[in-house]
Amino acid sequence: MKVSVKAPMCPSRGVLEHVTSRWGVLVLAALVERSYRFSELRREVGGVSEKMLAQTLQTLERDGFLLRDAKPVIPPRVDYSLTELGREAAEQVWALARWTERRTADVQAARAAYDEARGS
Repeated sequence: MKVSVKAPMCPSRGVLEHVTSRWGVLVLAALVERSYRFSELRREVGGVSEKMLAQTLQTLERDGFLLRDAKPVIPPRVDYSLTELGREAAEQVWALARWTERRTADVQAARAAYDEARGS
């Protein structure tokens, strides 16, 4: 089967959805730097609920992007890090995130011009 995100039923769409989801992008971008514990990652990402972070981590782990390392200690310690596949995806996502940071002012100017032209 040919893989193409343009094909409606292609499984690559699900992968793309997970990698580019609101929290998926930020989790992958954070983990490019180093591994994190759950609470550290939540602070690093900012604004994500515990439930959404847990769901995002589980999805990315299932897809093979993350390693979840649960250490048998008290209190429990779980570290999250990127797999090789995850690092490759994270580098692509991180490039997009950096581009977004560089070009946000241009996007805001375009929005303002659009709104002004339409009387919004």
